[in-house]
Amino acid sequence: MVALVLYVGYLHLYRGAGKLPMVDFVITVVVAFLWLVSTSAWAKALTDIKTSTGPDTILGIKFCGMPGHSCVFGGVSSMGSLNVSVVIGFLNLILWAGDAWFVYKETNLHNPPEAPAPPAGSTPRGM
Repeated sequence: MVALVLYVGYLHLYRGAGKLPMVDFVITVVVAFLWLVSTSAWAKALTDIKTSTGPDTILGIKFCGMPGHSCVFGGVSSMGSLNVSVVIGFLNLILWAGDAWFVYKETNLHNPPEAPAPPAGSTPRGM
């Protein structure tokens, strides 16, 4: 909401200030990086959950192999919604990267400030 108010309500301050677009760019890049890290961590954790709760792992527990004890694997639970959450996390990362690109276009990194015009009546060097 703060970004929306800044971009819509105070666009004249955003365009006129030299450091505000750069600060916005740095914050956007940091958030995009943190989104990448957190989505990757969630994807790895989901893979570990699937591996840890699979039939091979459950039936491989020492207790299940002891005489007089038996373990029965009941079934596989659906993890479709968890898979969707990982996909949506990476799609959201694409949105953050796109946002970083558009904020980059507003900074001085993309359009460096123009050099001052030469004084009137002077000739360029080398002529």
